[in-house]
Amino acid sequence: MFKSLSLLLLLFSVSFNCLGKNNILVTYANIAEEKYNDSLNLAQALLNEINVFLDNPTSTNLEKVKKSWLKARTIYQQTEVFRFGNALVDDWEGKVNAWPLDEGLIDYVDTTNYYPTENDFSNFNLIANKKLKVEGNLIDANIINPDLLENKIHEIGGNEANVATGYHAIEFLLWGQDLNGTNAGKGERPHTDYSLDNCTNKNCDRRRQYLLAATELLVKDLEDMKNLWGSNGEAREDLINNSNKEGITRILTGMGSLSYGELAGERMKLGLMLHDPEEEHDCFSDNTHNSHFYNVIGIENIYLGNYTNLRNKTVEGESLSDLVAKKDKNLDKKLKKSLKNTIFHMQKIVNSAEKGITYDMLIGEGNKKGNALIQNAVNALVEQSKNIEKVASLLQINNLQVEGSDSLDNPEAVFN
Repeated sequence: MFKSLSLLLLLFSVSFNCLGKNNILVTYANIAEEKYNDSLNLAQALLNEINVFLDNPTSTNLEKVKKSWLKARTIYQQTEVFRFGNALVDDWEGKVNAWPLDEGLIDYVDTTNYYPTENDFSNFNLIANKKLKVEGNLIDANIINPDLLENKIHEIGGNEANVATGYHAIEFLLWGQDLNGTNAGKGERPHTDYSLDNCTNKNCDRRRQYLLAATELLVKDLEDMKNLWGSNGEAREDLINNSNKEGITRILTGMGSLSYGELAGERMKLGLMLHDPEEEHDCFSDNTHNSHFYNVIGIENIYLGNYTNLRNKTVEGESLSDLVAKKDKNLDKKLKKSLKNTIFHMQKIVNSAEKGITYDMLIGEGNKKGNALIQNAVNALVEQSKNIEKVASLLQINNLQVEGSDSLDNPEAVFN
């Protein structure tokens, strides 16, 4: 009996590593490096467009900047799958993609439909104020630059809602508040908010400083993360120096946590339960449909072990799918099918937005068809997450720590 058990354990060890020492982890790291490199390139393109716009702040040039921001999100959102299983990424992520934010910290707001979190700086308006007092200390904000935003303003007072940097701060600066609730319409910031000759809403010079500083900082942060996944990067080595099993545990943690607790729960089900547009991820630009869609594409890329970059070069290698198929072809097919099903339902949300019925409208109270579209996608994500957990079980990973959400696990708590 003991000989048989030893033989089974040996066979499992061989099958787990039959694809070569760390090959799956190398593929994962290669895709991470490539996606952060693409994200960096798109952020640099955004910065270029912003410089053109600030030189000539016309409505046409502002629209070009917005399109560049939207394009940048298509790749960055695919990288969120790297966040939950890698502490280095998770610690860094708050600088570039923190959400939601209290936009009153940054610029003027219409308080009619503004519901900030309870913190001391939710209505500070850095663009309008050159001095900021924090715990008795005076911060000089006379010049808005990357150092000020990163080291003195972002998460000021230890409050995560004090978001001063990243994609969403830039999004707010480009679109302004979306004051339409669950009705049609997105933010409508005028291009003259950046005009030195025909300034609207005051402080155009400082608003220009803020937009430029935030985007320069985004470029710097993405370059840092790209380098962390480079050939001798800390994030790559931190992953690959683990055993195959530990490394794959971290990959599955990232896939499962983004799929279940974060996307199905906090970003979708919670907003649906509350019918609250404040729970919309890209809320100023009404880009949430794409934001969620590309999250799922990122999960699928990691499972299949391939990604086609902006230069149309495919980065691929041995994958989790290869490993699972060697042990259980049916489960591999099942997870692939559930990924495709989730993408199918996410695509329906994208199609709706392209026809003018955006995400914030879909979650509106009384919109039965819209609510059903969101719920179907949530259901698909939950089913997908169950299959990810089955993969973990197949690989005898018993310590998988997938993030949960009250909206899925304890709905009553949401209303308490």
